[in-house]
Amino acid sequence: MTRYTRFVLFLLAVAALSVPVLSELILSKVERRIDLTSQIVRITTTLKAENTGSDPVSEVLLTFPDSQANHLAYLTVTINGGKGKGKGKASSGANLPVEVVHPEGIPPSLTVYSVSLPKGLGKGDSLLLEVLAVFTHSLLPVPEKITQSDIQLVLFQESAHYLSPYDVKVQSLSVKLPDARIESYTKLENTKMHGSEIKYGPYEDLPSFSYLPIVIHFESNPFAVAKELIREVEISHWGNVQVTEHYSLVHAGAQSKGEFSRLDYQARPYVRGASAFRRLVARLPPRAHSVYYRDEIGNISTSSLWGDSKKMELEIEPRYPMFGGWKTTFTIGYGLPLEDFLFAVDGKHVLNITFGSPMKEVVIDNLFVKVVLPEGSREFSASVPFPVKQWLETKISHLDLVGRPVVVLEKNNVVPEHNVHFQVYYKFNCLSMLREPLMLITGIFFLFVTCIIYMRVDFSISKSSPVYLAKLQWEEVQTNIQQLCNIINRCLTTNDKLEASLRDLSRTGDIQACKTTRKSVDSLLKELYKELKPLLTFLQSSPQAAHVLPKVEELIAKEKELQEKLMAKHSTVVDCYEKKLGGREIENRIAPHQQKIAALRQEVDDLLEFIDEI
Repeated sequence: MTRYTRFVLFLLAVAALSVPVLSELILSKVERRIDLTSQIVRITTTLKAENTGSDPVSEVLLTFPDSQANHLAYLTVTINGGKGKGKGKASSGANLPVEVVHPEGIPPSLTVYSVSLPKGLGKGDSLLLEVLAVFTHSLLPVPEKITQSDIQLVLFQESAHYLSPYDVKVQSLSVKLPDARIESYTKLENTKMHGSEIKYGPYEDLPSFSYLPIVIHFESNPFAVAKELIREVEISHWGNVQVTEHYSLVHAGAQSKGEFSRLDYQARPYVRGASAFRRLVARLPPRAHSVYYRDEIGNISTSSLWGDSKKMELEIEPRYPMFGGWKTTFTIGYGLPLEDFLFAVDGKHVLNITFGSPMKEVVIDNLFVKVVLPEGSREFSASVPFPVKQWLETKISHLDLVGRPVVVLEKNNVVPEHNVHFQVYYKFNCLSMLREPLMLITGIFFLFVTCIIYMRVDFSISKSSPVYLAKLQWEEVQTNIQQLCNIINRCLTTNDKLEASLRDLSRTGDIQACKTTRKSVDSLLKELYKELKPLLTFLQSSPQAAHVLPKVEELIAKEKELQEKLMAKHSTVVDCYEKKLGGREIENRIAPHQQKIAALRQEVDDLLEFIDEI
C-alpha cells in the first residue's frame, strides 16, 4: 500500500466520524503556503482565530495526520499582530509554547498539538497566528529507480482543505514548486497555475476536519541527507575554538539503476547526471580560519573558499558525483576566534555557537553536537531552544591528566531551522591554563637534570664485585687467546718459508741453501713454541677458559702435526735432489705428504676462525 493510498484512507476515515465541537473557536481566515523548492517541505499557515463563545479560550489546537507528523522536524507558532477590539495585541514574532496533547473527541490517527496563548482570548476577540511546520522525507520518488540520464520526479500529497478541529470560514492554498516543469497535479474547482506556483481556493464555510486530497507529481532537486553528523566543538582558552564535523552523507532520492558512465557524465554533466548533486555549500562564520576538507583517503582538493567581513562560504565537491543511493563520508574542520563565541556572565563562561550544520538544505537524520570543555571545567550545563537528548562524556587529549568534560547533545531529524545559537555554561579557573605549560617546563627540567646526572655519575659496576672480577678474568682470557692465535699465525708464516725454499730448490738446484733455510725455520719454530707454552699454561689454569680450551689444544696439536708433515716433505725432496732423481719420482714420493698437509692446513684455518669468533 503506497503512502498516498494510506493518506486517502485516513481522510475517508475522518469523514466517516461524527466529531463533536471542541470549543466555540472558529477560524475566520486560513492562508497556507507550501514550499516544495527543496527536499524539505515547509508549510506556512496564517490562522485568524475568533472566539464566538462566552468563555475565554486559552489554547488553539493544531492537527496533523500521524503519517505526516512522523516526518515533522520543526514547528513554531508566533503571534502576528492579531487584533481583537483593540485588545489582546501581542508583540509580533513571539514564539508560543507548543506541546502534544490527547483531547477527547479527536479522530484516531491524528497527532494534536496545543498552542498556549499568552492570555485568554475573550468573547468576540480574534488573534492572528503564524504557524511554520517543516517536514523531511515527505517527497516520494516516483519512479523509485531511474537511470543516469533520467531526471528525478517526486510525488507530494496533501489536502486542499485545511485539516482543523474548527470550522473555517475562508481558506486558500498556494504551492510553490522548484520550476514550471510539472508532470501532473490535481485540478479542482478554483485551481489556478502561475508559472511554478499552483493556487487552490478560496474555499468558504467548511466544517471541521474537511478534506480534499490533492497530489502533485513534479521534478525535484537531488536529496542530500546526512545519515549521521558528529559535530565537535573544542574550546581552548588560549584563543581558539576548533570545530570538526564528520559527515556520513547519502543521496536519498530516486535510486540509480544501470551502469554509470564516467565518459558520458564528463561530456554532458547536466544532462547525463541531472539527478546527481555535485557540490555543497557550507556557510561558515566570517572569521573562520585553518579550513580543511578531507576524507579517509586524505585531503580533497575539489573545494573553494571565499568570503568577506560578513560571511565566508566553503564550496565542497565530493570525490565522485552523488547519484541516488550513493554514499560518501568526509570531514570538514575550521578554527574560530575565541573572543567571538565565548563570553563571561555572572562568574561563568558562556559558549554561544550555532547548533546544526552550516550546509543549507541538508537534512540530518541523526546529529551529535559534542562540546569539549577545557580540563578542570566544572558546573557545566547547556541551554538549547528545542528538546534534545543530553549527557556527559570525557575526552583524553594531549597533556591531559583526568580528561576534558564533553557535553553531548543529540537530536534527530534536523533541518536548517535548527541551526540557531545555543549556549553552554561552565566555570573555569584561569590558573588552570598554566597546568599544561608547567607540565612541559617540569618535564624538560627533569630531562636536563637526568642528562646531567647521567653524564656526571659513575654507573660502572664496583671493582670488588664478583661480576666485575669475572669480567676482568674473561678479558684476560681473551687477551691470551688472541696472543696465542697470533703465535700460531706466525708459525704458519714460518712454515711457508719451507715451501718457498723447496720452490727455490727446484729452480736453482742449490741444496745447501735449502738445508740452511730448514735450520733457520726449525730454530724460529722452537722460539715460537717457547712463547706459546706460558699462554697455554694460563688457559689450562683459568676456569673462564674451560669452554674454549679443548679447541685451543686441538689447534696447537694440529699445527704441530702440520709442521712434522712439512719437515718430512722437505727432507724427502732434499734427499731426492741429492740422489739426482727425476721430477716424476719426486712427485710420487711427496704425494702422500702433500694430501695430508692440505687437510691439516684447512683444519688449522677452521679452528683459528672458530676461536676468533668466541
